[in-house]
Amino acid sequence: MWYLLYNEADYKKALQRFEELKNVERGTDEHKEKMLLVNLISEYETKTFPISDIDPIEMIKIRLEEFGYNQNELGNKSTISKVLNYKQPLSLKMIREFSEKLKIPAEFLIKDYQLKVGH
Repeated sequence: MWYLLYNEADYKKALQRFEELKNVERGTDEHKEKMLLVNLISEYETKTFPISDIDPIEMIKIRLEEFGYNQNELGNKSTISKVLNYKQPLSLKMIREFSEKLKIPAEFLIKDYQLKVGH
């Protein structure tokens, strides 16, 4: 049974269990446990680790990896690719969806970041 994560030992235990569950099938009890862990881990990290030095796109990439998602699960493959390669800015709709799905505070996703120009 899982409770709020209060210290590093709790956090490490949750991360370890998340790794065990990372590829479970959606809709199963294990998937529900994995999503609970995503929330607990995210809440602990937000409180414990400052994220102000990371730009929104890098945070999205980190969360994709942490939660075992691929770009296709975020929306239109072409659009997501452009966003993750700094060629297109995040839209308000994306900010809302990514905040919900990746457990990133929306106020973090609206921070300015540099787009790549050309090509």
